[in-house]
Amino acid sequence: MTIAWDQFTPFTALAGGALIGLAATALILFNGRIAGISGIVGGLLRPTRGDTTWRLAFVAGLVLAPLLWSLFARLPDIRIEAGTPLLIVAGLLVGLSTRYGAGCTSGHGVCGLSRLSPRSLVATACFMATGFATVFVVRHVVGG
Repeated sequence: MTIAWDQFTPFTALAGGALIGLAATALILFNGRIAGISGIVGGLLRPTRGDTTWRLAFVAGLVLAPLLWSLFARLPDIRIEAGTPLLIVAGLLVGLSTRYGAGCTSGHGVCGLSRLSPRSLVATACFMATGFATVFVVRHVVGG
């Protein structure tokens, strides 16, 4: 995947980050829940009485937000330079890692760091280090 720098606009990036922060803040203030996607979706797979509606609304917002944005602006082109088997393995590794890491990048990186959680600091450092190492190995060792 490559970044189309000619399509990067700082305003939309700033606005998107602010909206993510606002949504995470609203969820914790009004619902007492952390906006970690793996935990929210995981709760839908093992539903608890009275706990499904807000989870469905959150996931619907994730799906509908880009569709709504596309009414006002062109969405960036998506180009994935990996085959289906690699994407499946990567998805399974991410899912497994979120279970072992007690959360995902959104839960730890956005919500945990803002709450000054030491566990989230370590988890986010591990996510980032693993990402850096993976890119280095794929680009410079394997030659992808």
